Amino acid sequence: MNTLLLPQCRCSLSVAAVFALAILPALTQTAPEFTEIRPLTNKEVRLQLNAPAGRGYRIDAATNPAAWSSLVTVTSSANSLAITDSAAPFLPARFYRAEQLSLTNLVAGDHVPTLQGDVVIKPLYHASTFLRWNGLAIYVDPDDDASYEPTYAGLPRADLILVTHSHGDHFSSGKIEALRQSHTRIIVPQPVFTSLTAAQKTNAIVLGYGGSTNVNGITVEAVHAYNSNHALGTGNGYVLNIGGQRLYFSGDTGNVPEIRVLQNIDVAFLCMNTPFTMTPNDATNVVRTMRPRIVYPYHYRNQGGTTTNAAYFKQILGTDPGIEVRLRKWY
Repeated sequence: MNTLLLPQCRCSLSVAAVFALAILPALTQTAPEFTEIRPLTNKEVRLQLNAPAGRGYRIDAATNPAAWSSLVTVTSSANSLAITDSAAPFLPARFYRAEQLSLTNLVAGDHVPTLQGDVVIKPLYHASTFLRWNGLAIYVDPDDDASYEPTYAGLPRADLILVTHSHGDHFSSGKIEALRQSHTRIIVPQPVFTSLTAAQKTNAIVLGYGGSTNVNGITVEAVHAYNSNHALGTGNGYVLNIGGQRLYFSGDTGNVPEIRVLQNIDVAFLCMNTPFTMTPNDATNVVRTMRPRIVYPYHYRNQGGTTTNAAYFKQILGTDPGIEVRLRKWY
């Protein structure tokens, strides 16, 4: 492996120093190159990578160059990629490196380290999310909106599917059928179970609030999800324990006491669209009490079609709580 050390950038913001490396697997290939490392006004760091199109790349980050962790895996359709490191405001220094990868079986997405390998997180659409962990393919609320079908391209069929409730933007029996295999387990609340096909029901697990199960080493607990638009007992949120990391998916819920008191949440996916779920202020109240390490605003398109809630949520939360907010493309 050939390693290229690029010039360092010293920053005046809370990230005291930023360094960059580019790594390529063979001397005959063109190395990815960081062309810009720029601190933003909110103290995040923007990375610009010169990366030949049609290839995959993994960006690693560290506060100590002896201990790297993966930040994101991306594919390049142009010759340049832009990545924002939203964890940078909370760290004293940051090192970056880029490595070119084979496209074979590559899943692009954010990385969250666990005790048993990284979880790769790929937003699909609205509340639909794909997770990859230890070779397992996990889908949360897979949706059949034809406009977003390309987001599923190249993804493997499911080992585990979770559905939070029966509304059409969260549940599609047809999409489950397209994704499932003979061994795929499907975790649902009771109202969704009644709408599954007979074949799907044979592999389904019904959970109510407080119920839990373990599938392929992943513990899934159903938690409350309700508000004036979603009756108590009709839908679930889920907390997944994956390799020691606790990931919370809100489904459709309001700012209710049962979710504010959830403990030790590492990554939270929070809904925020009016008038159906929480307002950005509601979501801020939940996060300030729950205190997850990372938050993904999702399900944030309002009834009128606007998609500004996620950015507004991040603005009003600020950086004071020490919580990283990752704004991603869900629409």
